[in-house]
Amino acid sequence: MSKLRKLAIISTHPIQYNVPFFRLLSRRGIIDLKVFYTWGIEASRTKFDPGFGTNIEWDIPLLEGYNYTFVENSSNAKGSHHFRGIINPSLITEITEWGAEAILFYGWSFQSHLKSIRYFAGKLPVYFRGDSISINKMFILKRILRSVFLKWVYSHVDTAFYVGSHNKTYFEKNGLNSCQLTFAPHAVDNDRFESTLIEKRSEIEKWRSSLHISSDAVVFLYAGKMDTNKNVALLADAFTSLNEKNAHLILAGEGALKDALLLKYASVGNVHFLPFHNQTMMPLLYGLSDVYVLPSLSETWGLAINEAMACGKAVIVSDSCGAATDIV
Repeated sequence: MSKLRKLAIISTHPIQYNVPFFRLLSRRGIIDLKVFYTWGIEASRTKFDPGFGTNIEWDIPLLEGYNYTFVENSSNAKGSHHFRGIINPSLITEITEWGAEAILFYGWSFQSHLKSIRYFAGKLPVYFRGDSISINKMFILKRILRSVFLKWVYSHVDTAFYVGSHNKTYFEKNGLNSCQLTFAPHAVDNDRFESTLIEKRSEIEKWRSSLHISSDAVVFLYAGKMDTNKNVALLADAFTSLNEKNAHLILAGEGALKDALLLKYASVGNVHFLPFHNQTMMPLLYGLSDVYVLPSLSETWGLAINEAMACGKAVIVSDSCGAATDIV
């Protein structure tokens, strides 16, 4: 039996959208993979999410079914929201000692990730995964300087896996040619959403009834962070302007703008506010609705769209969401 090739995967922390892919690769047994989580052991614990304004700990298993390690992070301000939040003095050594034959990086905008990409370029195949899109709302000088810098970053990458059309254009603009690009679409764990929706049908119906929503009503849903970028106020304004008595709007989540939205719409009988719901409850939340709406001002993709569609829901999406071009 031939020895499996070793693939090191570099990611900041366990994410519900990535882990099913890691498990699938491990289960198929075509490569020997190990995930190096660079945020450190803290990544497995409850973390404060500034977007939701609350502590978040996902309630589905994210550390089962694949090989992983937490790399010590020496940053004084740990986090994935800034360049110096991920500093791993031992990362290159750990990857080398494990015997990696290729490396897949999730993101470059952290000190250790960029350092490792540069170190292994030309020594091992360097693969890259990211969903960035081109930003045109910049002053021209800033756009030119950013382009020069990004072309330098991606000159160290052998192959990039693009998630959709806008992401592919971004990579092409920043120096990668078509031979270096492989389509690897954004996806969610469809089986989990579909099976939960079927198993919990009676619970969904009871929940819907508790909100005084009739079985023949049309329900629109937004679930996520309530901040300026998500543009939830536009959705609420548009919905209430319809004045449809047999339609309902559910706004689920937390964030800086929730209080203002509550103040304006809490008294509207067919607008319902729900708190943040964790991963095990998301299929049920989608199950309450007929249409999922994502009105964001800017969204590299919008994986909630995938989730809603996995639950068989229609979607309304702004043209500022990357997914709008490819799956809507």
